[in-house]
Amino acid sequence: MNIAIASGKGGTGKTTLSTTLAYYASQFQVTALLDCDVEEPDANVLLKIKVEKSYPVHVLIPQVDMDACTGCGKCQKACQYNAIVLIKGKPLVLPELCHSCGGCYLACPEHAIKEIPRPIGTIETGNINNLFYAAGILNVGEHIATPLIDEVKKEHRHATLRIIDAPPGSSCPVIHAMENSDYVILVAEPTPFGFHDVALAYEVAKSLSIPCGIVINNVVEQYEPLFTFIKHENIPVLATIPHDINIAKSTTRDNLMEYMISHYAKQIQTIYEYCTNRVML
Repeated sequence: MNIAIASGKGGTGKTTLSTTLAYYASQFQVTALLDCDVEEPDANVLLKIKVEKSYPVHVLIPQVDMDACTGCGKCQKACQYNAIVLIKGKPLVLPELCHSCGGCYLACPEHAIKEIPRPIGTIETGNINNLFYAAGILNVGEHIATPLIDEVKKEHRHATLRIIDAPPGSSCPVIHAMENSDYVILVAEPTPFGFHDVALAYEVAKSLSIPCGIVINNVVEQYEPLFTFIKHENIPVLATIPHDINIAKSTTRDNLMEYMISHYAKQIQTIYEYCTNRVML
């Protein structure tokens, strides 16, 4: 069972919910937390799981044999991402723009192109008892995150529950994180920005035909447009969590899990039971 947790807006408490839910669920079943926020993975800052294995992730980029190349330009025409330019009749590859689709390799009539690996990031894994962890760490300056996210999602397939901590936003990385999930939990703040961005994340899940529930976090007062949207789209509200400065304080004191379980056990239990029962139906 795969449950993705997304928010649209960063800083809504998505990772706090992901880690707490994974920590709670691991008491009942083998659980994996997959941190797919590869540009800034921070789930293990909260979980403190010892990293047991680390390995690089590569993508394939073209390398041109200039002796075999005739300068026909078919590789450039085949590239939809402008990752190949012709300079004085010779192709120049721009690795940062390459999406590793292999189109240029197939288009070259002289077989002058081969594909070579280029590192884009690292994956770290570890576990404590029934709680398994994996995270992708994108290399500094790298902007293509989706291949790394796809590799993170291959980890810990033995777990009966896999919680995917999706990146913020609503673009390709979020889509790749959500894909093939059984359920999506949206975390929203009752503010104009929180409403705007969670609505975008909801549209992503809706386009993927994945059922959703919503957790409203950091509640100070009701923001009517958000609740109108929830009612209009018939999204189940799984829990509400009030504004609580002690959540932030417990993070700095390294006891967030204990604080959340002791003070918000009812909400966490409700979310866990709803999701597991909903998916099993």
